Amino acid sequence: MDWDWDSAAASVPLLLDGLLTTVELTLLGSVLAYALGIVFALLRRARVPVLSPVVAGVVEFIRSTPLLIQVFALYYLIEPAIGLKLSGFVTGVIALGVHYACYTADVYRAGIEAVPAGQWEAAVALNLPRRRVWTGVVLPQAIPRVLPALGNYTISMFKEVPLLLAIGVLDVLNRAKEVGAETFRVIEPYTLAGVLFLLVSLPASILVRKVERRVGHL
Repeated sequence: MDWDWDSAAASVPLLLDGLLTTVELTLLGSVLAYALGIVFALLRRARVPVLSPVVAGVVEFIRSTPLLIQVFALYYLIEPAIGLKLSGFVTGVIALGVHYACYTADVYRAGIEAVPAGQWEAAVALNLPRRRVWTGVVLPQAIPRVLPALGNYTISMFKEVPLLLAIGVLDVLNRAKEVGAETFRVIEPYTLAGVLFLLVSLPASILVRKVERRVGHL
């Protein structure tokens, strides 16, 4: 098929709408993943009887199963079972956030373990409260070290949003599929969808590399 500029131009508004949905899902999912990941990391490190092993088991289970299956389970099994019906968008944010939280938990763990032992010893010597040790000494040093890894997971999440078509979420790639089904032209919408992905993911990758270099000098 030949490239049709008119068809390409006509598909742009719908694709941009899909791109906005993709970016919103990525940002909200990332916030959830970052927040929940640090909770998982602290709970596993705390070694609380019963709770810590359960958290560790849940993390390993989620990491060992495909994201698409988790999306299906959350939308079609878990939500109806508890009598709660959420939109595909909200379900997508939860699925992405929880899935990637299980990976960011290990990232946070590595950052915490990279804090010099002398910092822990100094905090103990000063008799700081446990909460103050974490919020004022450990986490401010650990989190900057893991920002590049967190950024990489955000980019990966951005590229996995199209999986949410399974529950009716129309991101940029699935908008391209919709345009192709209506116009019977697939080259233009799919090509433009790929270009839009690149226009977001490439600058994000460059930003992550810059953050990585900066962190390396800390």
